[in-house]
Amino acid sequence: MNYLNNKYIVLEASEVSSVNFSEVNEDSSSSLRYTLDNSKTFVSFTGSTPSSLSSKTPVSYYYIKSWLETPDFREDITIE
Repeated sequence: MNYLNNKYIVLEASEVSSVNFSEVNEDSSSSLRYTLDNSKTFVSFTGSTPSSLSSKTPVSYYYIKSWLETPDFREDITIE
């Protein structure tokens, strides 16, 4: 899969129930990656924005990749 061809939608965790998983690349809510505080996640798709997400603005692979490298998704671990 070429991730650069995908588009992504950032969601509040409370919005996941509105996703039609037949329209996105993920299988279900349990296959999503959530922020450490479980407040946000994202889905990916190719082509046109899925109808269940039509009110959302797609973002690029590079946006998601950068976001995944923030403290929202990564804990600093100190090894002593």
